[in-house]
Amino acid sequence: MARVALVTGGSRGIGAAISVALKAAGYSVAANYAGNDDAAKAFTAETGIPTFKWSVADYEACAAGVRDVEAAVGPVDVLVNNAGITRDAMFHKMTPAQWNEVIGTNLTGVFNMTHQVWGGMRDRKFGRVITISSINGQKGQAGQANYSAAKAGDLGFTKALAQEGARAGITVNAICPGYIATEMVKAIDEKVLAERILPQIPVGRLGEPEEIARIVAFLASDEAGFITGSTITANGGQFFV
Repeated sequence: MARVALVTGGSRGIGAAISVALKAAGYSVAANYAGNDDAAKAFTAETGIPTFKWSVADYEACAAGVRDVEAAVGPVDVLVNNAGITRDAMFHKMTPAQWNEVIGTNLTGVFNMTHQVWGGMRDRKFGRVITISSINGQKGQAGQANYSAAKAGDLGFTKALAQEGARAGITVNAICPGYIATEMVKAIDEKVLAERILPQIPVGRLGEPEEIARIVAFLASDEAGFITGSTITANGGQFFV
């Protein structure tokens, strides 16, 4: 029987590429999404991957959503915490709502989701938890105190939980993408992209969602069983740790 992978934010952008890559690698994949019904329906129609709607910021919604996924697809063996939002503002203008929304989705959401599947992984003595953090969780970014804090918190979560899961056959790892050619990044003004962003990237281009997806597929595999607590950077040389 194929292992089951659940990808949050899995119907668009990097998440969609991850979902498709895991399906191609032989997993039974379920994709969570938060709000764009039309995009989710189109994704399912195109890929055959079922989508399930809930907010990762809501613990009870995560519990119900995972129950629905497991009833439809099977117990979750691989969790990819990809869902994320931005509410950018310089700190002196940042509101409590902007802070709390980003922390709630990008950090607490990782707890909310992982908590639902951790017990089953421990019982089965196998699991993969892969969290998509960010280059800005490593180096920080002006206007993103909330986002950078959440993404840095994801890395601490990964290192701590890896130590708890190791003897239960569960690996816990994180990936920090740099600028990836998603709809959000492609919407940036071409002049800004050409003059301010690309010059920061030594390889001279944006990353592709599929490049992040291939890292996820490897970390999810049996071959990656000795890798845990790690942070893999994929940023074209923009920032070294």
